[in-house]
Amino acid sequence: MITRDMKIGEVMARHPQTIPVFNAFGLDCRECQIAEYEEVEHGASVHGADIETLLEELNKVISE
Repeated sequence: MITRDMKIGEVMARHPQTIPVFNAFGLDCRECQIAEYEEVEHGASVHGADIETLLEELNKVISE
C-alpha cells in the first residue's frame, strides 16, 4: 500500500507502473533528483494535486 509519507522515488522504484499516474497528476518526478527525498504528500501539494485521489489511483494501479 502506498501512503502519503512514502518517498516518491521509492514508490516509482518499487512500482514502476505508478509513473504514468504521477505524470497524469502533474508530478513528472521520474528524472527529478528531489523525488528520492520528497514525500508523496508534499509532491502532491507542490503540484496542486489532490492527495486522496492521487493515493487512490496509485494504489489502484499497484493492485492490478
